Order: sequence, then C-alpha cells, then structure tokens
Amino acid sequence: MGSIQIIRDFFSPQEGFPRTLRIYTPHGYDPSSGHRYPVLYMQDGQNVFAHPESAVYDTWCANHAMERLVGEGRLEPWIIVAVDHGLARLAEYSPWDEPRSQVTARAEPYVRFFVDTLKPFIDSHWSTRQGSEWTGVMGSSLGGLISLYLGWKHPEVFGRIGGLSPSVMWGYNRLFEEWTSHSRRWTRIYLDAGLHETIDPVGFVMRYGEATRDFYFHLKRLGYADHELFLVLEPEGLHRELDWQRRLPLALRWLLS
Repeated sequence: MGSIQIIRDFFSPQEGFPRTLRIYTPHGYDPSSGHRYPVLYMQDGQNVFAHPESAVYDTWCANHAMERLVGEGRLEPWIIVAVDHGLARLAEYSPWDEPRSQVTARAEPYVRFFVDTLKPFIDSHWSTRQGSEWTGVMGSSLGGLISLYLGWKHPEVFGRIGGLSPSVMWGYNRLFEEWTSHSRRWTRIYLDAGLHETIDPVGFVMRYGEATRDFYFHLKRLGYADHELFLVLEPEGLHRELDWQRRLPLALRWLLS
C-alpha cells in the first residue's frame, strides 16, 4: 500500500492564501534508492483519494486505482499530487469569465501557483522524474477545464492531460477559440463524459457529452493523432464522483502508460 501525506496551509503567493495538498507516494517509495517517479497532479484534491480525511464518501479512489493497475502490471508507479480547491472554486478554475453564471475568471494566479510554486516544491522535496512526458494533470468538470488549460498553456510542463466531464463549453466555448494549433510537443490527452450527461447548476444547461465529443473532433482537426488523443462517452454516465471513479482506471491506464 502506498501512503498519503496531507500538507495543510501550503501558501500560494500568487493567490494570497493557503491551500491543502494531498500527496500519494506508491508502495516502496524510497528517495534514497535513486529511483525517480513520474507525477500526476489532480484538481479537487479533497475528493481524489480513498482516505478518512477526504471530503466526500464516493471519492475517485485514485490511490486504489493506481495500486490495482500497478499490481496488474499495467502501469509503473506514479506519485499523485492532489490540490484542494479554495473557497471560490468556480472562479479559481475559470480561465475566462462566464457571464451566464456571473463568474469572473481568477484562474491565472492559480496557473502561476501550479507552475511556479507547486511543481518546483514537489520536484525539490520528492524523487520525481523530470520532463513533460512524465508530468500529468487531471480533473473533472471545471477541474477538467483548468487541467486542459494548464496543458494547453504550458505544454512544456504538462505532457499528459486528463479531462473527465470537462467544462469545455465554459465562457461560450472559449477553449475552442483559444486552442487553435497542435503544441508540436509530446502530448497525450484523455477526454470522457457521459453520452447524455447534462447539468444546470449555474444558470445554463451544460451538455457534457455533446461538448466533449465536439472538443475531441476539434483537436483531431488540429492534427492530434489517435495515439495522442482518446475519447470515452459512457452511455449512462452522470456528473458525479462515483462515475469518475468508475472511469478512472481506464483513464489512468491510457493516459499514463
């Protein structure tokens, strides 16, 4: 079994407030051995691990999924760094304003925190493998949007990007307008959603299956090849942790292999 360390009050100078980090290290992790591990960064960290101090009962159980895949020989062990959201989740994960929901974007400080503070801290305190090919970022819903945004804006840092039910329709489909070319870097992008998944939590109907499928074909038109891009549309998928938990093993197996 791996272990999970929780760091509370990890200060984000770019945002001006502390965050909570939850760091999973795999079974056998020993920095003195000289072995270095790839790292997956995940949004909404309070919902990521099967752990007594997680926020909800039906979490993603990412630690169990990783251990099962490693035990089956499908993956090498990865470190997982899960970052809790702050008090203004919608704004923090919004690269652009969403007038329909009266949300003002505050993602840029969060992105700078991720790239300039968080990743250097992890690389200096854990035995990590360098390079974008060995660094992933993943999230769901708006956490999926900000993960895609991080990978698009910083392909030199994040080569593996996972968006589960990503809110690519946010800001009137702004991600489609901004992501206009292939990064020309090593890239692997996993996308999924429920085929008929819709929610209306903030003033307009968000059609996740339709939007995720459209974004997949948008990236295909930009030149992303089949070995770089993968889409899953689950017929009965809903917008909740239990469904992301169910799809996570496939997401990890494809994205991190």
